[in-house]
Amino acid sequence: MVASEIRALFAVAARPEIVSLAGGMPFIAALPLDAVGEMAGQLVTDRGAVALQYGVAQGDAGLREEICQVMSQEGIRAHPDEVVVTVGSQQALDLITRIFVDPGDVVLAEGPSYVGALGTFTSYEAQVVHVPMDDHGLIPEALEEAMTRLAAEGRRIKFLYTVPSFHNPAGVTLDAARRARVLDICQRAGLLVIEDNPYGLLGFDGEPLRALRADDPQGVVYLGTFSKTIAPGLRVGWAAAPPGIRDRLVLAAESAVLCHSSLAQLMVREYLATQPWREQVKVFRELYRERRDAMLESLTALMPEGCRWTRPAGGFYVWLQLPPGVDSKAMLPRAISSRVAYVPGTGFYADGSGADHLRLSYCFPEPDRIREGVRRLAEVVGAEVELRSTFGATPRSAVPVKSRPAGMIGPADVTGPADMTSPADVTSPADVTSPADMTGPAGADVSR
Repeated sequence: MVASEIRALFAVAARPEIVSLAGGMPFIAALPLDAVGEMAGQLVTDRGAVALQYGVAQGDAGLREEICQVMSQEGIRAHPDEVVVTVGSQQALDLITRIFVDPGDVVLAEGPSYVGALGTFTSYEAQVVHVPMDDHGLIPEALEEAMTRLAAEGRRIKFLYTVPSFHNPAGVTLDAARRARVLDICQRAGLLVIEDNPYGLLGFDGEPLRALRADDPQGVVYLGTFSKTIAPGLRVGWAAAPPGIRDRLVLAAESAVLCHSSLAQLMVREYLATQPWREQVKVFRELYRERRDAMLESLTALMPEGCRWTRPAGGFYVWLQLPPGVDSKAMLPRAISSRVAYVPGTGFYADGSGADHLRLSYCFPEPDRIREGVRRLAEVVGAEVELRSTFGATPRSAVPVKSRPAGMIGPADVTGPADMTSPADVTSPADVTSPADMTGPAGADVSR
């Protein structure tokens, strides 16, 4: 989707009559807003001269100590000196790309991949090569094959970008065995890994998964954010990086913004130090689990034959494969006319393929609203299937779609094909928007 289409989608999706299953906005109303407001007022009263002043480019030292405590939930043992505070983790990703990528360099990324990352890579003229996924996440053998092929072609890979836990948009999670395998492959090749983990604490089953950086602190740059566990409006994220990369990040951050908001940083620091944030994360988990269940139950009950979808164990998203011949981008205007919105799969591939998929978000709407949205969507998909049955399929795209579902279930809970293959090599990203083009009122989960 091009920038103008994305802006139009989220402008329309913000209308009250539209059930938006498109944007990834956290349900901020679940926060103890009275307590947060009182805390913020007291902070300005007591420490306003510091909170409203310039800060340092690396970020507040006390906040960096608290961030290390947060990362310890995922097995990461880090020192505050390794942490650089950023304007959401989206800025951290932008700075990393700015530091490492020259025009024409290759970035490896899962297929599908987070649209905000694709926009960043495109803005620095990187060539994105997608690596297939299945229901267990990134496929190590496919990663190794892509690296071998690119090396034989003399092409320079700068890093692997991955969202290993509760993937956006696919909803799948890299299992423990594969995490070790992916790290081994990258270690042997000397390839840097960028681990983007905005949803890591929002799993619905058991304790948080062990982060990749926990097992390779020198080869992994970890990106984190408080947008999902506190509030996106504060715009506080971070990168945890080895010393050499950390120093370059600090210089790049200073060049980009001079320093970050001291007020926002001290608010997050105070929240983590004085509020029961772990219990609040549990509240979010249960809330999102209920909404995920409402979506999955409705999909199972209502979607026509031929649809398949992932069953996320955390995070915000379901990745749905449409019946053969149905194009998610072409269908979107008809869905909007039926008062339901989603994000077409084309936005999650660097070449604009993925038209046979769409992303559904369950994090913001109430469960009953989700059920109504799925009902409307099922009617639209059913009508598309009937039209193609009557008149035959129409051409879907000039770009062949090779994506397949990852760990998907259908109306009868039948597991679909386990491989989510993507174009093996993308050299000319198209129809991919940058983060600045994705700021519609309904939220696109492009800012972390």
